Amino acid sequence: MKSLEELNRIRQQAREALKVREGEQPNRIVVAMGTCGIAAGAREVMTAILEELAKRSLGDVTVTQTGCMGLCEHEPLVTVERSGQPAVTYGNITAERVRRVITQHLVNNTVVGEWVIATKR
Repeated sequence: MKSLEELNRIRQQAREALKVREGEQPNRIVVAMGTCGIAAGAREVMTAILEELAKRSLGDVTVTQTGCMGLCEHEPLVTVERSGQPAVTYGNITAERVRRVITQHLVNNTVVGEWVIATKR
């Protein structure tokens, strides 16, 4: 760090990154980060989600994590919640599949049917 301006720029970037993880937005993505999920690649999935949202400048999405959901054979698990719609849990999600879930489900409002393992009202 060489200047106060650089420090302020870094601080602003950190604040923008934290906005994704807090607050009430109309859309929410929940990544199961229990031990089994982490072993199956949930950290990479979480990173891919945050990167894809930032790349698309989608500011109306909150990203959170939860513990084990009890569906270990389907890890990594990602649940997409849209206001007024049933929550959709996707299984066996990879960092590569994240782009399609975000594009198809969040942007185009169409569920990616072949990866759905549960829905909840």
